[in-house]
This record gives sequence, C-alpha cells and structure tokens, in this order.
Amino acid sequence: MASFAATNDETLRQTLRTLELKVTRKLDGILFGQHLGLTPGHGSEQGESRQYVPGDDVRRIDWNVTARTREVHVREMIADRDLEAWLGVDVSAAMSFGTAQREKREVALGAAAAVGFLTARNQNRVGAVVAAGPNVKAFPPRNGRDHVRAILSHVGGVASPDAAGATDVGALARDLGGRARRRGFVCLISDFLRPPPTWSQPVGSLAARHDVLAIHVSDPREHHIPPVGTITVADPATGRWREVNVTRAVADRYSAAAAAQQATIRTELIAAGAHYLSLSTDQDWLGAIVRYVDQRRRTPVRAKAAS
Repeated sequence: MASFAATNDETLRQTLRTLELKVTRKLDGILFGQHLGLTPGHGSEQGESRQYVPGDDVRRIDWNVTARTREVHVREMIADRDLEAWLGVDVSAAMSFGTAQREKREVALGAAAAVGFLTARNQNRVGAVVAAGPNVKAFPPRNGRDHVRAILSHVGGVASPDAAGATDVGALARDLGGRARRRGFVCLISDFLRPPPTWSQPVGSLAARHDVLAIHVSDPREHHIPPVGTITVADPATGRWREVNVTRAVADRYSAAAAAQQATIRTELIAAGAHYLSLSTDQDWLGAIVRYVDQRRRTPVRAKAAS
C-alpha cells in the first residue's frame, strides 16, 4: 500500500482498488463461496458434520452420522444471514507511526477492508465509527460494497493534522454500543496504547451484547529500540519533543516495559470478553487475518476467554 504521507485523491483511489482486489482474492481462496465469515454463530442453517470435540453443544449431535461411523459427530450451523456488523477504527496521529514496511494506519485500513468486504459479501450491513483523536465520523449500517468503499475512503483519507490528539478508545466503544442496537458483530481496531482502565469496562459492556473482535495494531519499535545513543522522540498525540539517551540499559528497560504493556493489552481485551488478533507493521497482516478467519471457521463456538 502507498504511504499515507503522500497520498492524493487519485493515489488513494488506486490504493483502495488494489487493496479490495487483494483482500477479495485472498479471502475467496479460503471461503470457497460459502456463507461463513469472521463470526460463525449458532445460526439456523445446517452445514456439514464433523467429529465431536469437548465443549460442543450436545443438541447439535448428528445421530445419523454418529450411528453410521460409530463416532460422535455434530452438525455445523452456518451463521444466519442479515448480520449487522460495525467497525470502530482508530486513525489518530499515533496510528500514523511506522518504522517497518508500512504505518499502523495502513494496517488498520487493511483490517477494516478485510472485515468490511467479508461482511458485505452476502449483503450483510456494515456500519462504522472512525475516530481521529477527538474528531469522530459515523457511517450508518448499510449493505453493499459501495458503502464499504465509502468507509475505507474516509479511513484512508484522514490527514495527519486532522487526527491530532489521542483517540479515547473507551469513548469509541461506548459510541459503538449506543449505535449497534441489534445484537451482532463489532470489530475494534486500534493500538490500544491508552491505559487499559480507560477502555476495558466499555469494551466489556460492548462484548456483553455483541461478538467483539479487537484488532491490536503495533510497530516493532514499540517493542524494541536499539541502543543508538541520543535520539529525539515526539509524542504524536501532543506534538511534544524530547531527547533521550538510549543506552543498553535504557533499551533493555524499554523492551521489558513494552513486553509487559503488550501482554496487559492482550489480557485485558480477552478478560473483557473480546476475541483478540494482533497485527504488526512488519508482518503479513492479510495472511494473519486469513488464518484467523479460517481458524474461526474450524473452531467450535466457545467462551471468548478461550480465544
């Protein structure tokens, strides 16, 4: 994907066209046209049978196949149609950070595209709340690829100056909860760098009513920094600059603190009842999403804390 730092309208349109083609081809390769997506629910349509595993709903035992094979099988249920999905996307200034192959905001755009097009493929409705610091833009739930393209165009077109300030992820979760009145699917995409107490309870409230996927986007430099001596760093949320002498001891302390922070984010999101997916700017983000989708298709529906 092209860097957001130098995009104009035509570059953004070309980027979105390329992204849509890439996402659609990759997802079609594993879904084979079936009505299955990120959140296979209990549903009402019968699918294929598979062997029973502990934790399956015994009410779905396929007695005919069980009698024939002499091994307990359960009938998969295909998720109901007419799903309403919501995207909550953080495009604050901190998401414009990137030291690897791309910026965090580009990964967030790609994740939103994957979820949006996967949901829209069967005429399900997609809504979105895009938060650029204190500036929020909402899109009511509608079906169709054109609506997904409009959401993605806004996500990709937010200029860095407009995204000044940190996004309050807790407020974003509360906003989504107020708009998503039907029980459905909510995907929250952010770096979740604000302290967990500011967002854990709102995410928990959201997960109590909806199937929530939290996509945690990070960059390698948020995990490790080399001992390069004196460097100048900036806080994208406030614009403040500071010089830091990065010695080996400082680098080691930074890595330890970053590892603890990343672990806490994951633990708090899962404890809140959300499914968790980590994406990085130096990795194949689409491959990670495809693997997650495939895993969700193959894994029986269980408590979210087991994710």
